[in-house]
Amino acid sequence: MTNYRPKYVSFDCYGTLINYEIDSATRKVVRGQISDEDWPAFRNSFSKYRYDQVMGDYYPYRQVLQDAYDRVCRAWQIESDPTAGEQFGEAVLSWGPHVDVPAPLAKMAERYQLVIISNADTAFLDVSVPRLGAPFHAVYTAEQAGFYKPRYQAFEYMVEQLNASPDDFLHVSSHTRYDLMPAHDLGFRNLVMLNRNYDPPAHSYGYVDVASLDELNQMLGID
Repeated sequence: MTNYRPKYVSFDCYGTLINYEIDSATRKVVRGQISDEDWPAFRNSFSKYRYDQVMGDYYPYRQVLQDAYDRVCRAWQIESDPTAGEQFGEAVLSWGPHVDVPAPLAKMAERYQLVIISNADTAFLDVSVPRLGAPFHAVYTAEQAGFYKPRYQAFEYMVEQLNASPDDFLHVSSHTRYDLMPAHDLGFRNLVMLNRNYDPPAHSYGYVDVASLDELNQMLGID
């Protein structure tokens, strides 16, 4: 990769660049209905419902979160909160970058055109992206594309908007199922997992692991 010079370095946003603090937000909404012993299983179940909830066409992100939360509550036979989607949405808007992101991302932006393809409404990115502290060539959202990742159309939208091809991208994500798997299916071969321990490994999809953006910069020959 030290000899590879992509035209664009594209990123997932929430979880990869922005610290996706869904655990603490969910605990507040659940209001003690789940024991500490059951919490890891409940958290994992909620994650899977959020994934399944974005498999159709785009609709607003707060409602996606509400619907996924309603479903996990039914599965666990606990009371759902009809304001959960609004609470989760406000939580997302309050989050900032992982501490290891701003400095190396700014350094990367000096050499490469940075792009975001994100699973959220445009209004969320309007708040979150400036907190990253680096200039982006383009920011694309599920609202703009009409589809959420892992739907192929989300990635196709990014490629079409830039009049590019998958070979023009180095795509970076902390999510195998949302990003790296569908991107690989579509012919993206320059894939990087920024490992934040969200998903189990799936190395048959041909991605490279890095522990930090500093490490990725080193691999790209950025001092």
